[in-house]
Amino acid sequence: MPYSKFTLSKAVEDFQLTIVEGGRFLPEIPPVTPTSLLQDILKETLPWAIAVSSEKARSEGIINPVLLEVKRQLQGQISVFSGEEFNVEPEAELTGFVDFLISRSSEQLYIKAPAVVLVEAKKEDLKPALGQCLAEMVAAQRFNKKKQQPILTIYGTVSSGTVWRFLKLEGQRVFIDLTDYPLPPVEQILGFLVWMVSAG
Repeated sequence: MPYSKFTLSKAVEDFQLTIVEGGRFLPEIPPVTPTSLLQDILKETLPWAIAVSSEKARSEGIINPVLLEVKRQLQGQISVFSGEEFNVEPEAELTGFVDFLISRSSEQLYIKAPAVVLVEAKKEDLKPALGQCLAEMVAAQRFNKKKQQPILTIYGTVSSGTVWRFLKLEGQRVFIDLTDYPLPPVEQILGFLVWMVSAG
C-alpha cells in the first residue's frame, strides 16, 4: 500500500502514536538569507507555479528550489531526494514514493541514513496529506534504526509551496504545529529547514 493511502487516523492507529496538536514546537530560529541564485529562481518560478497551480508545478517551481537551497546553505553536506521510492517495511505497508526526503548523509546516489526531513507536496488543502507525511516519517524512523543510525527526532512538512505546515515525530509522539507558515517570505522557511536538518 502506498503512503498516500494513509489517513491521519490510520497512521496513528497502525503505529500506536499519540498526537500532540496545537502550538509551535520549533524554537525561535533566526531567518536564513537566501542566495541570489534562489532569489532569482523564485522570482521566475513563484508566479508561474501559483498560476499553473498543479501539485507538480508547485513541487518543481517552489519546493524543490527551496530544498536545494538548504543543501547549498549547508555546503552540500546533506542529500535531497525527489520522487524516490522508499520501501522500508512492506509488512507494515510502509512502501511507496516520497515527494521529497532530506538525509544528513551527503551521498546522493541512494538514500542513506539518517533520513531526517520528509516533505509532502500538495496543491491546496494540506490536512489530507498529514497522514501520508506521518507514515513516511515513521518509515524514516524505522529505516534509520535498521541502518543503525537512529536519531531522536524526525521532521515532516506538508506544503503547497506557498504554505508550509510542520510535524515532529519523537518516539511514539507526534507534534503537529497547526500554524500555516507562508512563503514568501522564504527566509523563515529556510531557517526552519536548515535548523531541522542540522539540529541534534
